[in-house]
Amino acid sequence: MSSVLYDVPGPKARRVSLIGSVLGSVLILGLVAWIITTLAEQGIFQGQRWAIFTRGDVWSLLGNGVLTTLSAAAVAAVLAFPLGLLLCLLRISDIAAIRIPTRIVLEFLRGMPVVLMMLFVLLVFASGAFTAVVAGLVLYNAAVFAEIIRAGIQSLPKGQREAGLTVGLTSFQSRMIIELPQAIRRMMPSLVAQLVVLLKDTSLGYIVSYEELLRKVQIMADFLGPDFLFPIFFVAAAIYIAINIVVSRIAVWIERRGTVKAAGGVAKAEPEPIEAAVP
Repeated sequence: MSSVLYDVPGPKARRVSLIGSVLGSVLILGLVAWIITTLAEQGIFQGQRWAIFTRGDVWSLLGNGVLTTLSAAAVAAVLAFPLGLLLCLLRISDIAAIRIPTRIVLEFLRGMPVVLMMLFVLLVFASGAFTAVVAGLVLYNAAVFAEIIRAGIQSLPKGQREAGLTVGLTSFQSRMIIELPQAIRRMMPSLVAQLVVLLKDTSLGYIVSYEELLRKVQIMADFLGPDFLFPIFFVAAAIYIAINIVVSRIAVWIERRGTVKAAGGVAKAEPEPIEAAVP
């Protein structure tokens, strides 16, 4: 018996796979036990080290850090996506005088570190920290969004574009009406992954003195002392993970909702069956 992609493993292969799984699980459990033991020996789990989270000022600083992080990420995402969409359309233009310079710009933006772009905006334009962070995130992520959408368009069958041109649509109308909706839906997982990267890249804002979550955590760690370093960073990491999970869940919900609507639209567009003519 065999599958389409691979042969079904026999008894020996299943036994080897089982042994490998057991050994891997034992190694992972051993590593986790070693980490917990090491942290316990250093007194990380002592109650007084975690008692700081009963203080209102600590949660107030963390809350302010979360708000500034989400503010920068939200503004950057709202600006980066339409800019990336525009750059994608210019990148796939039929006119070489537009396509080639856009390609050079995209390669430059993708190759530049986000931190350097933040510093450039801050120092050259004498902007505030928030503007520098948002500008750096927008420039870099717009280039990445453009390439993701372009990959989605190029993955579509050529018949999609040809059909649009055949029914009288212009090249731009075919891109906007037929190809882009399908490309965005197809590349939604990659777009969501880049949104998560954008959110995490806000932590680079501490270099330009933007007081996002990581900056707040560093301020608290310096003020409270090294004994509270691990608890503070642990809670901050948990907050980052929780935010990323929420963003991913929202994106999955949007993707499913769009798929259902698209399926409903196709179903409505199907012609009704024609009854047989009575002689």
